[in-house]
Amino acid sequence: MQKVAISAALASLAALVATPLSVATAQETVTVPTREQAEAAQEEEAEARESSWSVSLNQDNFFGFYPAFNGFIPISENIDFSVYGILWTRPSFGLNPDSTGDDLWTEIGVGLNFHFLDGDLTVNPQIGLTNGALLSGGELDEDGNVEGANFADGIVPSLTVNYGGDRFEAQWYSGYYTALRNRNDDFALDFLHLWANAGYKINKYVSAGPHYELLQNTRNTGGSAGTTFEWIGAYAQVTLPKGFFTRFTAGAEIQEGADGDFYKVSVGFSF
Repeated sequence: MQKVAISAALASLAALVATPLSVATAQETVTVPTREQAEAAQEEEAEARESSWSVSLNQDNFFGFYPAFNGFIPISENIDFSVYGILWTRPSFGLNPDSTGDDLWTEIGVGLNFHFLDGDLTVNPQIGLTNGALLSGGELDEDGNVEGANFADGIVPSLTVNYGGDRFEAQWYSGYYTALRNRNDDFALDFLHLWANAGYKINKYVSAGPHYELLQNTRNTGGSAGTTFEWIGAYAQVTLPKGFFTRFTAGAEIQEGADGDFYKVSVGFSF
C-alpha cells in the first residue's frame, strides 16, 4: 500500500509540473505558461513574420559596379538572422597593384536584425569577411611582389539602422574595413565607410531626401592615410508594391582640394 501511495503522489507531482501555474492575486488569477509553451509561442510569432531576400545591382563613380544581396530569417518575435554579400567588380580592388580583372574582391557576412516600433525601426549589426587583396595586399613572394589573393583578406564589423514610417524614412550605415592578413606588410589598408540619408515619402511610390557619405582611409602601410571621398547630395527613390525599387543619388564632392561630382544608382527586387 505504501508503494502504491508513493507512485500516486509522484504521478500527481508530474502532472502539476506539466500544467500551467495559476497565481492568485487580490484582483485576478494570472496563468504562467510552462517553458515549453513559451518557446512554442515565440516560434509561432517568429514564423508569422516571413523570411525576406533582396538582390540589387549598384553602380557609382568610385566603387564601380557591385551586385549585392541581403537575407533575413526570423528566429524570434523581434529578431532576424541576417546574411549579406557584395560582389565587388572594380579591377583595382583585385590583385593590388597588378589588377587584371581576376581575383575580384568578395565580401560576405552575417548578423542579427532587431525590430523596434512595431517593425518601423530595425538595427542590424553584422560582421563581414572580405576575400581578395584590397585590405591585405594579397599573397606576397620573398621579394614583396603580389602573387595571389587571400581568403580572409579582411574583417568588417558594421551597423545598419533603417527607419520606415508612414511618411518618413531614414538610413544609417557604418562599416570599418580592417586588414586581417599581412597587417604589417606593404599595401595593407584599413578604412571607414559610412553614410546617412533621410527622406519624405511623397506618395506610396516616390520618396526623396538628402544624402551624406564618407570614405576615410585610416591606415595605409604603403602610403599615407586620409579622406578618399566625402559626398553630399540628394536621392530620389521609386518603390513598387511587389518589391521592385530603384534609387538615384547625386551631388557634390566636398573634400578639400577635390573636384567633380558624385552619382550612384541602385535597382533591385525584394521578395
